[in-house]
Amino acid sequence: QFQLVESGGGLVQPGGSLRLSCAASGIPLNYYVIGWFRQAPGKEREGVSCVSRSGSSISYRDSVKGRFAISRDNAKATVYLQMNSLKPEDTAVYYCAAATRMFGECLLSGTDYVHWGQGTQVTVSS
Repeated sequence: QFQLVESGGGLVQPGGSLRLSCAASGIPLNYYVIGWFRQAPGKEREGVSCVSRSGSSISYRDSVKGRFAISRDNAKATVYLQMNSLKPEDTAVYYCAAATRMFGECLLSGTDYVHWGQGTQVTVSS
C-alpha cells in the first residue's frame, strides 16, 4: 500500500522559512512524479511545485519562484519543499501528491496525481 505523509508545517512570521517533508512508503519513490499543492481557506487548490522521477524536471508556480525549492531523495523516499521568504498569502494546507501516468516534464495539474497525503498546515502571520 503506497502512502504519503507530510510533515514540517507550522506557524512562522512573514519572511521566515519552513521545510516541508513528504515521506513515501510501500512502493519505491522513484516510481512517481511528486507534486506539492496547497489550499487556502475559501480558495481552490493550486499547484505549487513538482519534480520528475529523476529530479531532472522541476516546475514552480510563478508566485513562489525564487522563494521555494523542491528536491527529492529517492534513497530516503522523501521529497522536500524548502520555503523561504514566506508571505501571509502562502498560508494554506500543503499536500504532497504522486503521479504515475506522467512522463517527461512534470505538470501541476491536480487531476494527474492519484495518491495524496493528509496535508500539513502552514500559517504565515505576525
